[in-house]
Amino acid sequence: MFYGAISWRKGLTKMDKKKIAIVGNPNVGKSVLFNVMTKQYVTVSNYPGTTVEVSRGEAKILGVKYDVVDTPGMYSLFSLTEEEKVSRNILQNENISIVLHVVDAKNLERMLSLTIQLIESGMPLILVLNIMDEAHKEGVSVDLNSLEEVLGIPVVSTVSVSGEGIDALFQKISRYEYKVLPVPVEYFLDKSIKRMEELLDENSSENFSKRAIALLLFQEDSEISARIFKNSSNSKKIQTFIEEVKLEYPYPLVYVMALDRAKRVQKIISSTVISVKEKGISFREKLSRVTMNPLTGFPLLFLILYFGLYKFVGVFGAGTVVDFLDEKIFDVHIYPFLTEIIKKIIPISVFADLFIGEYGMLTLGLRYAIMLILPIVSFFFLVFSVIEDTGYLPRLAMLIDRTFKSMGLSGRAVIPIVLGFGCDTMATMVTRTLPTKRERVIATMLLALAVPCSAQLGVILGLLGTREKALMIWAFIIMIVFLFTGFLAANVLPGERPSFYMEIPPLRFPKISNIIVKTYVRVKWYLWEVLPLFLGASVLIWLGRLTGIFDLSIKLLEGPVKFIGLPVETAKVFLFGFFRRDYGAAGLYDMVKHGFLNDREIIVAAVALTLFLPCIAQFLMNVKERGWKTGVSISVFVLFFAFFVSYLINVVLSKFGIFG
Repeated sequence: MFYGAISWRKGLTKMDKKKIAIVGNPNVGKSVLFNVMTKQYVTVSNYPGTTVEVSRGEAKILGVKYDVVDTPGMYSLFSLTEEEKVSRNILQNENISIVLHVVDAKNLERMLSLTIQLIESGMPLILVLNIMDEAHKEGVSVDLNSLEEVLGIPVVSTVSVSGEGIDALFQKISRYEYKVLPVPVEYFLDKSIKRMEELLDENSSENFSKRAIALLLFQEDSEISARIFKNSSNSKKIQTFIEEVKLEYPYPLVYVMALDRAKRVQKIISSTVISVKEKGISFREKLSRVTMNPLTGFPLLFLILYFGLYKFVGVFGAGTVVDFLDEKIFDVHIYPFLTEIIKKIIPISVFADLFIGEYGMLTLGLRYAIMLILPIVSFFFLVFSVIEDTGYLPRLAMLIDRTFKSMGLSGRAVIPIVLGFGCDTMATMVTRTLPTKRERVIATMLLALAVPCSAQLGVILGLLGTREKALMIWAFIIMIVFLFTGFLAANVLPGERPSFYMEIPPLRFPKISNIIVKTYVRVKWYLWEVLPLFLGASVLIWLGRLTGIFDLSIKLLEGPVKFIGLPVETAKVFLFGFFRRDYGAAGLYDMVKHGFLNDREIIVAAVALTLFLPCIAQFLMNVKERGWKTGVSISVFVLFFAFFVSYLINVVLSKFGIFG
């Protein structure tokens, strides 16, 4: 058996600067390889028209500079998710010199199908067998020479996290020569494929071979079909021919080709891979099953939330660390120093207030951002990086899938929901990856209503950390609201029950270097985003106070605030919360610190603020992602629902004499 590319590419090796695209399934080490290759020369941006992140950088390989693109995870050229569409568009539309197909060596059988599709596409390809160390531990060995001979493309093994095999990969890249190799006639419908190639115009394939376009047409790929049907001079003949071929098979052609491809993969594996697996189940596999079994998975999740979020982020981060920074550092040293300096520089009090007044840029904006929010966010992202690096997140998605199904979502929605505990605005962007409009709307609404961002959550955990009964009541209410709202939305919004599949990587002991880098990058991103917003909010409040708009807005909020049983002074906290959720939480922290609220009022305020309107950034993102009608409707629902629930909580707590 022999595979190879089709003769169609011209002049690619003569480009001044070559471009490398890294492709492969999720969780195979693409990004690690990208970081090894590019080092510090990295930029991350959204692919045009999407919110899918694509990393780009520059690598110097044996003296030659290459542009490198790290594409989102993909399973097939037949694209189902937005990530797969972005990856395919990069391959199809950008001038790619070499494609590095990164695969998990121990799961080669599951990943070679994409390799075959890439070969059929005519892309200049190198197969990278990554995570080879884990493959060896599991008794899997690959005959690289035989695999190269069978596929007709260069093959190299690597362990990208340790750098093993990277030099060999660089040699393969440096010496790469595009070869014209025959493609075997092995599909059941190969005659039909050849006929389809004849019907296609010469310029219809772009970077892909005509064969690849023909295969995607038979699979009824929506993007490819729409483009070909619109632009081809033979569009009617092509559509008629597809219908004729479909009648020849009892199953959809996408299934027929997948089955045929799987048989070819089996033949390749049988001649190139030796697997000697140990008898019984390894400890790591047993632990993996524990994380996904509802009987053990949910208690484990509770422990992670208790020790990771409550004890570490809440009690220690938002309590001990924030108290020390705010009371011992800012109040004692920084605030007196800033006040003295500003008063000397700006003697006019109305302008000095912009910097050191009650809502000043330094005394409120800078203090909230650096002394209160930054420590909490840092501890949250540290915990998140540890969880992510272990491979626990995909298992959490599998664990939660059944619960989410009753809410009109699938386990795939775990990713934006969990990210929401970091930043709801960013998480709302990530909802684009959900496959249906219904799922995207439900996830957006839940993020706006019942998922506190890390800074807001940290402050609330810090406030309630010494009041465990109050914390349990707050957590129970937010969880019930989350589940009830999701269940209600699933039954009100029309749509089918979502399906779900996800690659499950092996459980790994987290690498300290990975955790440090991921935490640093996220904290840096958050700080650069939040600091200007906090300072800007202080300026707006200052202007609002000068013009009277700020006081008027507070006056309008006093009625709803009194309705839910809170003192009118908390109205400004909710106004802060609309600027940013964490801004409002920090304002609540100040009020509790100065003794303005009793325990019952703290619970009601914490619930109301958690469920309150999304911040301006998230509101604008909701409108951008879901449209004005849906975005505004979500905010109106959230506003009224938040005060309604808070009113009920206040009534119940007062009636039963809980917390006085």
